[in-house]
Amino acid sequence: MATTSAPPAPTVPRRARYTTVALKWAMAISGLLFVGFVLLHMYGNFKAFEGQESFDAYAESLRTLGTPVLPYYGFLWIQRVVLTVALVVHVVSAVMLWRRASKARPRAYVVKKRSAGTSYAARTMRWGGVILLLFIIFHILQFTTVSFEVGGSFDSEYDRLVAAFQPEAWWVYTFYFIANLALALHVRHGVFSALQTLSISDRRKQRLINILALLVALALFIGFMTPPTAMLFGIIS
Repeated sequence: MATTSAPPAPTVPRRARYTTVALKWAMAISGLLFVGFVLLHMYGNFKAFEGQESFDAYAESLRTLGTPVLPYYGFLWIQRVVLTVALVVHVVSAVMLWRRASKARPRAYVVKKRSAGTSYAARTMRWGGVILLLFIIFHILQFTTVSFEVGGSFDSEYDRLVAAFQPEAWWVYTFYFIANLALALHVRHGVFSALQTLSISDRRKQRLINILALLVALALFIGFMTPPTAMLFGIIS
């Protein structure tokens, strides 16, 4: 009786494996850079609770940070360049990894199953990334280039911020809420994956890393939503 053996499993070229690892490292490092930035940005937003003078002084301190070694606005421009490069690296790496995963996946499945370890955050990473990209563009146009203004024209960053989260501008608050929810889900999965990629997490530490990622995500969501909510209800005015 003749027997037939199963076809050998497809192998991944060594160069492709190395490139995939490099892309994952690029995503991890650029992602953690953004996490550090948004944590500092969240801290700055809480200055709004101290009033207009304190918040505007904080905004001005960012423009003069590093002077006279750096020119006026020098630190902010360095920050923008670094973050832009990190964003491009992060997005390009994500797209390339997604395309590689799509090519490696069989064309059809008899039964579509989800692994027990697949979280809702992991399944929505791509859509969350699109929402965040749109929000970043919106945020820059509103508060950096001031290409459009909500609630009027203001010289004070504090007044511009408070006006953006008044009841009549409910759509700004809604978009902000959706974007920060997407950020929390993205960070929750991203921090866990990044630490695994960088070999900081092993099987014994996965539970701790998972808790850390969840805490960072919750802190960002609550922290970013607290000032706008206070403005919406007139606590900050």
